[in-house]
Amino acid sequence: MNSAINFTNTVAVGLGAALGAWSRWGLGIAFNAILPNLPLGTLIANLSGGLLMGVAMGLIGLGSLDHPSLRLFVTTGFLGGLTTFSAFTGESLSLLHRHEYHLATFHAFTHMFGALLMAALGVAAVQYVKH
Repeated sequence: MNSAINFTNTVAVGLGAALGAWSRWGLGIAFNAILPNLPLGTLIANLSGGLLMGVAMGLIGLGSLDHPSLRLFVTTGFLGGLTTFSAFTGESLSLLHRHEYHLATFHAFTHMFGALLMAALGVAAVQYVKH
């Protein structure tokens, strides 16, 4: 894989990151008001990002996502911008500061294990479609 720092790769990562961040922002606007105490937008971003990362990993494993700039656009750029550890951390800390320990635990569990599960499902989906 040629992931060298060059103009094409830099633009690919930057554009992907912008699109991912805008998508995460839109998810927050669309879904955070549904459950004011539990930010669904970030959860949806992290779970869908996990699923899409699994799909990307599956495609990379098949050699289908082989162009270095496209791979960087999707993984480091778009999915890096879409998913967010910093927002997850801030939201978890906010729940803890409000003494909402059950919600904080649920929040942390669903983000961490949910994203892992979604990534595994993404890889499995690619394997299923391949066969």
